[in-house]
Amino acid sequence: MSAAALAEAYAAGRLNPSEVAEDVIARITERERVLNAFYVFDAGAVRAAAAASSVRWAAGAPRSPLDGVPVTVKENIPRRGVPVPAGTALPNPPVAQENSPIVDRLEEAGLVILGSTTMPDYGMLSSGVSSRHGITRNAWDPALTSGGSSAGAGTAAAAGYGPLHVGTDIGGSVRLPATWAGLAALKPSPGLVPLHEPYTGRAAGPITRSVDDAALLMTVIGRPDRRDYSSRPYPAMDWFGGAADPAGLRIGLQLDAGSGIEPDPEVLDAVSGAAGLFAAAGARVEVLPPFMAPEQLKGVDDFWRTKFYAQYSRLCPQEQELILPYVAEWCRRGARCGGVETVANFHRMAEIQQAAARATGGFDLMLSPVAPMAAFPAEWPMPQRDPALPMGHISFTLPYNMSGQPAASVNCGFTADGRTIGLQIAGQVAGDDRVLAAARWYEKHRPPSAVPDWGAVA
Repeated sequence: MSAAALAEAYAAGRLNPSEVAEDVIARITERERVLNAFYVFDAGAVRAAAAASSVRWAAGAPRSPLDGVPVTVKENIPRRGVPVPAGTALPNPPVAQENSPIVDRLEEAGLVILGSTTMPDYGMLSSGVSSRHGITRNAWDPALTSGGSSAGAGTAAAAGYGPLHVGTDIGGSVRLPATWAGLAALKPSPGLVPLHEPYTGRAAGPITRSVDDAALLMTVIGRPDRRDYSSRPYPAMDWFGGAADPAGLRIGLQLDAGSGIEPDPEVLDAVSGAAGLFAAAGARVEVLPPFMAPEQLKGVDDFWRTKFYAQYSRLCPQEQELILPYVAEWCRRGARCGGVETVANFHRMAEIQQAAARATGGFDLMLSPVAPMAAFPAEWPMPQRDPALPMGHISFTLPYNMSGQPAASVNCGFTADGRTIGLQIAGQVAGDDRVLAAARWYEKHRPPSAVPDWGAVA
């Protein structure tokens, strides 16, 4: 059931949160041995939170319309008293001393937090491969990647571990699990969903089975918090303004990112078909030329390598051995960048921000693939298996992290062998509700061949 359906059933007295919690616990028990989506899952704590919510509903005093609806949060979103290992097998991970703003908003609204979902080492892989957790797998086909770095969140959403899931994204990490599992996701504008630790390009957002559920979750977590210094005085968002009519909109269609891996023909066909629906509804769809150069992609990749090498280099040799070998080799290459080069690499982020703003400023929306390929084998840390190469699969997603523009993912088709393909819909900063409205419109008008059959997820 969707979050909206659960909320309606609670309000009508047809279901209570304890009943739903038992069903979700049973689903997790059934599939978790294979999928490995959770870092922390405590069925007793889930039952206690659901029982408290059931009491509130029985008394006619729910904390919010979503009181009692199950939700998960990514491992790197702190929950008071829960260790935060950042996906690594390092001993004695730091224990969160307080909740992140996201967790506070969820608890204030009475949602039942099922637990913390997995991520790869340092969050720097687009897969579910982790030195601490092993491999998180795709709910559609466990032989395939979950995507990452919000690996467990995407798998939990696709597997039916409740309807609502929160991930984080610095280069595509909510949209990539979404594209590789047929889900809806939103990378919001900076600070709209407040973070405990803001950083250039970093955001947190929903991963769900439907756009409406993503919008519902945004009504809870998309609220300002002074702990996030990147928060801005955004206008009120109309998350349910209806399925936006695209007639008259100017839409840029980008099929060439200008850098990274060349998109697969099946991906391009699916995205072009989605753009055709917008055009048929009256939108002006124009080619959006590539605007991120290979040297800019490489510069950001090298800066991240240096940033994480600074952490890695502080570990003793025994601890360094515990880091996933791919990630260790990836970040060790950051040691080769001197101070002048590192400063230049840092400024690549601003270059990309400016390039994205210039290229897209005249458009209401931008359409593109989320990733240039469909899901790859679960055991691969990255779609390219050479850590010497830049992250060639994030050229469509990374620019919108740097520019702060909101970007959503919604399923737009399947490959011949049944793997999901995500359409990225991006907009202008502070236009998050308009981006989700466009995603909702597409979700309602896409052909049956692009609609995920959630009953087929075993």
